[in-house]
Amino acid sequence: MKSKILFILCLLTGLLFINAGLDKFFHYMPVPKDMPDKMVKAGMAFMEIGWLMPLVGAIEVLGGLLLIPGRTRALGAIVILPVLTGILLACISMAPSALPIAFALIAVIFWVIIDNRGKYLPMIGK
Repeated sequence: MKSKILFILCLLTGLLFINAGLDKFFHYMPVPKDMPDKMVKAGMAFMEIGWLMPLVGAIEVLGGLLLIPGRTRALGAIVILPVLTGILLACISMAPSALPIAFALIAVIFWVIIDNRGKYLPMIGK
C-alpha cells in the first residue's frame, strides 16, 4: 500500500514539474492575477538572463520524468532538490501564501530521499 501511495504522489509531483518545465519553454500558462509584484518582477528579471529559464525548465522536465518510474526515482529526487530549494526560498521571501504547496512538494521529495537513502550512501563514501 505504501508503494502505491508513493507512486501516485511521485506521478503527480513528476507531472507537476514536467508541466512547469515545459511552460518555461512554451509559455502556455497565464500568470496568475493575484501573484505578488515582487514575484512578477523576479520572474521578469530571470527571463532577462537568456539561459536561466531554459536550464531550470530542462532540469524540471528531466527531474519530473525521472521521478515517475520507481527505478529512477532516487535520481529524480536529487535532480529536483535544487529547484525545490529555489521554490521554497521564493515562497518564503515573496509569496508566503504558496508555502503549503512548497511544503507538500518537499514532503514528497523527502519521502523519496528517505525511502532510497541506501542508494545515496555510495555518493558520500559510506
